[in-house]
Amino acid sequence: MAKRKNIDPIPAEFVSYEKAGDFWGRHDTTDYPEAFSEVEIEVDLKGRKFEIDIDADVMDMLRQRAKKYHIRSGSLASRLLRKELTAV
Repeated sequence: MAKRKNIDPIPAEFVSYEKAGDFWGRHDTTDYPEAFSEVEIEVDLKGRKFEIDIDADVMDMLRQRAKKYHIRSGSLASRLLRKELTAV
């Protein structure tokens, strides 16, 4: 005969995100099926990510320049590549 698991009740309210994280870090959501409901979502992915090899010194320059303009390194890389490739 399988031993029944002693399951703590979910607190009615968590006083902080840290307390919620602590609780769920120690508990398994599959032990609380009544607390969750199935939802349907529709996802429209707008962007795609690609991986390319870049020399370390070039990546350092890219990060510095992106930081200067307050944009992501990937966005700056796309802009620079687009500019270079359309100029050819």
